[in-house]
Amino acid sequence: MFMGEYQHTIDLKGRMIVPSKFREGLGEAFVLTRGLDQCLFGYPMSEWKTIEEKLKALPLTKKDARAFTRFFFSGATECELDKQGRVNIATPLLQYAKLEKECVVIGVSNRIELWSKPIWEKYVAEQEDSFEEIAENMIDFDI
Repeated sequence: MFMGEYQHTIDLKGRMIVPSKFREGLGEAFVLTRGLDQCLFGYPMSEWKTIEEKLKALPLTKKDARAFTRFFFSGATECELDKQGRVNIATPLLQYAKLEKECVVIGVSNRIELWSKPIWEKYVAEQEDSFEEIAENMIDFDI
């Protein structure tokens, strides 16, 4: 399980040190793809296979299913950590998430998320105001 929030930087070559607490969970190879809310999602290969099977089961005749599957898979790239624990982030993913120098890496249960620091700070500020309302609505999910 991934949890926590870590501040990191991306170098000029598009490399970022993955937090040491996340490296073991991600394994030798993992998948980075476009996420929601303008961040990147990172999945261990075992979790990626589960998501892949679920998306393959979506009906091809549904427009939204086709669109989401295209969006999700076309941005996906298999990544490996180098000896220093860095990952090289593909340019299209850097551009999508507006990742430049400062970034935030968070653990979200079965995945990690990579955020541009300014986008993350804005997101947190907006969500903090409505956190109690969101929590109240989560009761419908038996939480």
